[in-house]
Amino acid sequence: MSNAAPRLLATALEQLTSSLAPTTTLARVQATWERAAGPAVAAAARPTAERDGVLTVTCSAAVWAHELSLMAGELIPRLNDALGRDAIRELRCRTG
Repeated sequence: MSNAAPRLLATALEQLTSSLAPTTTLARVQATWERAAGPAVAAAARPTAERDGVLTVTCSAAVWAHELSLMAGELIPRLNDALGRDAIRELRCRTG
């Protein structure tokens, strides 16, 4: 019999979820998107593709695509900070 203390269910589920989550850059960006971009941006735009450091973000309207293009200089460093490495070097915004 083990003397280990029982773990909280939330802690156990978080560890399980982390171990099952895809490890692609896109999946990691999607997991941190709202925190890095903010709730207003996250409600209007979502990361949909990543290739060689270029992140494609699909926006609900052209005005959001334009706004995110202008915000790229501050958004890219926030995303890279959230990822813990310089994985994103360019942001491409489109409507869809």
